[in-house]
Amino acid sequence: MAKAVAMKRKELEGYLQDVDTFEKPKVLLEQYPTTPHIAACMLHTISSTFDDISDKCVADLGVGCGILTIGSNMLGASYVLGVDVDEDALAVCANNLEEFEMSNVDLLNADVRQMARPEALSSRLSGQFDTVVMNPPFGTKHNQGIDVDFLRAGLMLSSNAVYSLHKSSTREHILKKAQFWGVDATVLAKLRYDLANTLKFHKKKSVDIEVDFIRLVHTEDSRQRLQQLLWS
Repeated sequence: MAKAVAMKRKELEGYLQDVDTFEKPKVLLEQYPTTPHIAACMLHTISSTFDDISDKCVADLGVGCGILTIGSNMLGASYVLGVDVDEDALAVCANNLEEFEMSNVDLLNADVRQMARPEALSSRLSGQFDTVVMNPPFGTKHNQGIDVDFLRAGLMLSSNAVYSLHKSSTREHILKKAQFWGVDATVLAKLRYDLANTLKFHKKKSVDIEVDFIRLVHTEDSRQRLQQLLWS
């Protein structure tokens, strides 16, 4: 599919309906697929309000089945790197990319939590992406704190801005972390995540979860502060 830089949100959402999702989502990885509606709302705002996708180098952390990567490509990203720890998810993503005929995307099998560790600071990926997008694990069950780890990694990889989804109930915690890191954080919207009955322990057909769509932007000294905090 050819890139379409100028695209209405509903049009983008329509295309994203065709992205295949997990057949057997993994509980420990909190593999809840990002819905086409939420993905379209996120990406259209990032593009139309902040111009942070068109002709930009984008990283998608926890790429999963690739809906944010595919949407970013449709909105004119010059290059997208999708990162995920799960090889099965990357296989689904690769199939989706093939179906949408997208070639300016690479997939990396890596643990996002390891990408912001001190020994990884000299990585050639550090600061190489204009924009980072993600829908990280919420940090429930066995993954407490993983949402913050994803944010830290995103900030280390980005040169400009990180866009992420987090439970609204964790807003105060996330904003305090951003302040501690020296980055500017803004809650752009509160969205309702319709979590379908996809995992075995779910008893209801769907559960509505309120999530914050957050933008974090580097300040003049935020990268240096992040590095100092990681090494201390």
